[in-house]
Amino acid sequence: MLTTLLDAALDATVVPGYTRIGSTLRRRWWDEIPPLDGRTALVTGATSGIGRAAAQQLAHLSARVVLLARDADRGRRTRDEIARATGSEDVGLVLGDLSSVASTRAAVEAVVATEPFLHVLVNNAGVLAPARRLSPDGLELTFATNVLGTFLLTEGLVELLAASAPARIITVSSGGMYTQRVDLGDLQTARGDFDGPAVYARTKRAQVLLTDAWARRLAPRGVVAHAMHPGWVDTPGVQTSLPRFHRALGPLLRSPAEGADTITWLAAAAEPGRTTGGFWHDRRRRAVHRLPTTRERPGDAERLHEACRRLAAERTPTSGSLHG
Repeated sequence: MLTTLLDAALDATVVPGYTRIGSTLRRRWWDEIPPLDGRTALVTGATSGIGRAAAQQLAHLSARVVLLARDADRGRRTRDEIARATGSEDVGLVLGDLSSVASTRAAVEAVVATEPFLHVLVNNAGVLAPARRLSPDGLELTFATNVLGTFLLTEGLVELLAASAPARIITVSSGGMYTQRVDLGDLQTARGDFDGPAVYARTKRAQVLLTDAWARRLAPRGVVAHAMHPGWVDTPGVQTSLPRFHRALGPLLRSPAEGADTITWLAAAAEPGRTTGGFWHDRRRRAVHRLPTTRERPGDAERLHEACRRLAAERTPTSGSLHG
């Protein structure tokens, strides 16, 4: 009871709960994460920050870990460093840029061709563009990477995940999503002023909506889907994209390893395998909304799923179809 009350108080007050204060206090009652022998996990955005920390933690648990990276040199260097740090010889690398439909599809094909199983997919890669920029496919870059890229990769790997079931999809959102609502009529922020952090937060809200759609669609196939937020973490992306925020919080920011803990727990622990469609922080399920203005209408998750499917199909010159 006492730990539940303390946890609720940390969550309600935000700053203590999202910083390293929260993770330091909460880890006192956390159980050890079980091993992942014989399981394969794919981690996107794995060359730095939270993604790299999650990949290393999963390798420590004896999983086969496949890194998805945009840059070959950085990918190989990270793969070798994780292998040395963990003593694992089972770390793979696939190249792919989630901002590009063609590159994401090529990454899916590479994974399917080389990996006989996939038990865990960690959707971690993301971008926060300070100004409105376009992707190689002419889409707003933050949406193209965080939403459409995540959608394409996940949908492309659904059959492999289902064939490997029980399997898990874990999507790394952000606490900032609590401040935003998805506008299905303006997914690419074509209207009004472009506020980089707000747009990023909207894409993180969209990821939670997609998680809800995947949870309902894939439960009969033995695949669970969860989203999480890591708290406020000291990563290269935060330093570059949110310098004032980084300076203001400084030593209170979590380490990448602290931010990655819940990803690893969701990948390996028994509890999240028995449920689906959750939004998690520090190993506990959290509310999806804090403000009434962010609430979606019934059916918005499916409408977003369909909008992503349509956008992807419009930018796919070859024949083929997406799951669902």
